[in-house]
Amino acid sequence: KPRGLVTTASDEQGRDTVFECLKDETFPHISPVGRLDKASEGLLLFTNDNAWADQITNPVTHLPKTYHVQVGGLIDETMLSRLKRGVVHEGEKLTLLSVTKLREGEKNTWLEIILDEGRNRHIRRVLEAHNIETLCLIRVAVGDLVLGKLGKGSWRHLTAREVTQMSAARHVAP
Repeated sequence: KPRGLVTTASDEQGRDTVFECLKDETFPHISPVGRLDKASEGLLLFTNDNAWADQITNPVTHLPKTYHVQVGGLIDETMLSRLKRGVVHEGEKLTLLSVTKLREGEKNTWLEIILDEGRNRHIRRVLEAHNIETLCLIRVAVGDLVLGKLGKGSWRHLTAREVTQMSAARHVAP
């Protein structure tokens, strides 16, 4: 999913949707599995199998979702520890399964953040609670399925093995 598209079949505000990436394709009715907010990009699954989608998105499965997040500023070990503890934001406890520093430049840091549940704007809200600006947020994996070199707005069919692995995947929460 490229940044700037909303994850819905149709938008009451007239914004472009993720179906723009599929407009030249002929599929049976399909729906996005989960969501990525308009400002985020990365791996987004589609299916016409509601039972399979429910297995992927059901919070009980704790299927990990991995993100690479560029943030404004430099993140030290103290802040990494604070992020790992989670926050209460607008009455919701928001935790990160894992957060590690990938690299840093002069003015920003790339983090890898893994969630085992995904509430609305989950990562952005945790970062906002610590006054950390999110510059770029990319979902790079869902379970063992990795985005890899698939370009923005591109798609591919999952293999039968990937479909089976995704529906069988479970993560035991710590």
